[in-house]
Amino acid sequence: MVNETLKYPLGIRLWQSEMRTGQHRLREGYAFSLLENCSDSYRFTALADASRVADIVRSFASCLPEEAFFILEFYQDFQDDKEDDSEDPVPTVYYSPYLPTEELLSTIEPYLHRLIHDGFVGFGLANNRAGMELFYSEEKVLTSFTSNHIRIMDLFTRHGLTHQPDLLHPADYGHDHLSLLCHPRETLPEPFSTMPESELDYIHFCGELTEMLDMYPVEESLSFFLSKKDQDAIEKRLANHPDFEEYRDEDFGSLLLDWNDFVNECEAVFEGDLWEYRQGLNLRDMIQYVVEGVSATLRQKILDIVAEADERFQKNLVDRRKRLDPPGDLPVPEDRFWYRGMVRNQGAYLRRDLIRQGWYKP
Repeated sequence: MVNETLKYPLGIRLWQSEMRTGQHRLREGYAFSLLENCSDSYRFTALADASRVADIVRSFASCLPEEAFFILEFYQDFQDDKEDDSEDPVPTVYYSPYLPTEELLSTIEPYLHRLIHDGFVGFGLANNRAGMELFYSEEKVLTSFTSNHIRIMDLFTRHGLTHQPDLLHPADYGHDHLSLLCHPRETLPEPFSTMPESELDYIHFCGELTEMLDMYPVEESLSFFLSKKDQDAIEKRLANHPDFEEYRDEDFGSLLLDWNDFVNECEAVFEGDLWEYRQGLNLRDMIQYVVEGVSATLRQKILDIVAEADERFQKNLVDRRKRLDPPGDLPVPEDRFWYRGMVRNQGAYLRRDLIRQGWYKP
């Protein structure tokens, strides 16, 4: 049997049959490759001894700008006793707003080892404007997206990880995921062995984190990465428009998420007034202005990100023969579908303003 040196978190347990075959060769290390359709951004994957992960996270945080956001992924329903496994459960992903990086670290510090060891939790830190993200998945694999591959290689090397181009992952073998509550209390190491059950319950401590950091759920389909080069090109484009230049230093990824949130709100009931509705459409104006002035590759990347929200918004529009005049003069060659028609589910304030404007005529 191959000598095992990698110390797993408590949340991952390889099947004994895998261990007996002698084919198990998981070891520490990292691998990397260029991201698809990118010439300047890389995807790293790494396996690290559980005892190293907290220090790796802290070191990565020191590479981030003054602000970052926290990513938390966990299952909303407890999984251990599920009898119906006909469909694979899907975790919910949460983002925090951008906060001072040191504040984020101090907030998650009391939870860090529980996040690392629970088999139903993934977490990470990111700053999209800087083009940097580190995520530790429920499979207990570190993944980093970056445009500065030398920095990440140096970070992993300093923590004892070497380049392993043929790196294998736990997902390559049969394995089980375990919550901290699955383990007999007497077998848990400190500090877990002295914690109340409620504090070992990932639903409980993840819920605390989402509340403390004012986190919000993000659809899995909206997971994307914009490199620093992408963000710089977007910033340059926005700086050329008097109405949009104030957003040039913003994380453009957050603006793309804001458009999706606006579409979601319109699908439910848009409770704001006409001015607030126009502000939502202005987001799509800004996105369109950007895609009309960047490279073809970046243009397609952005359009792919907003494609689903665009489609849902178009399906939600009625009275599409009429047009809600766009605010300002925005030179866009293509007709803006978001100004043709009106969303079905109008709250009282929006409907009142539409009546006053004369949208509804006998």
